[in-house]
Amino acid sequence: MRRPVVLAAVAALLCAGCSTADAGNRDKTAVTSPSASSSGSSSAVREAVAALRDSSAGFRQKVELEGEGKVYGLTVAGDFDFAADKGHLAVDLPGGAIDHSDQVFANGRIYLSGAQGLGEDAWGVVPRDKAEAHYLLRAPLNDPEHVLEQVAAMRKVSREGEENIQGVRAVRYRGILDHRTVTLRMAPDVRTKMNQARDTLGSDLPVFADAWVDGRGRLVQTRMSVNMSGARSTLTMALSDIGEPVRVTVPRAADTVPVSEVGGILNG
Repeated sequence: MRRPVVLAAVAALLCAGCSTADAGNRDKTAVTSPSASSSGSSSAVREAVAALRDSSAGFRQKVELEGEGKVYGLTVAGDFDFAADKGHLAVDLPGGAIDHSDQVFANGRIYLSGAQGLGEDAWGVVPRDKAEAHYLLRAPLNDPEHVLEQVAAMRKVSREGEENIQGVRAVRYRGILDHRTVTLRMAPDVRTKMNQARDTLGSDLPVFADAWVDGRGRLVQTRMSVNMSGARSTLTMALSDIGEPVRVTVPRAADTVPVSEVGGILNG
């Protein structure tokens, strides 16, 4: 009898920041079982992810959050050199009082603009390995490599046929994400709630992942999704310009301010 209560609590984690999206003043498909797993399908996904992590790409993430009778959408777009661990991205949340943030990844750090408490021309700086996720299916400070790590860990992978993605014919693979993968680098308070939900449910949350791989073995799109108790979250990442050079401008040291914690719906 506790299952509906637990599902509702987890649903709150999906859209914990949705009700604040309109104000923007805080810095901080029906579920179905996947088909039988295939080692060949798993290998195809892992190999495509590994190849991309040795290369670079342009990307565009579309994050859709649905809860409390409303749908919220934000976009994360940029270019990333995964091999060199550097890149830049822009985060946009239409309608929010804080509706835009720029983020630069370089030298093991993440530089971000638009965070509460920073001056107009100032950049906050956070060690990349210290950034945390505060919502289900969000990456720490929108780190695109975090998404790749989660997708590569999908289990019970099945081949779902071919589709046209951005004008390219690609095979779609579908799998599930286990609890360890879903909670990877989550903030401790959020991880605790997720652990409690899993323990009460007696099973992992129904989180699905999809990966589209073209005929050249390149990853062209990923998606992670969960739909529970009237709340839905989907993160779709389209990839393009694979192998193209990525240029990054690092903010001047004089313009940066160390920050110990960054949250908010813009920042994952």
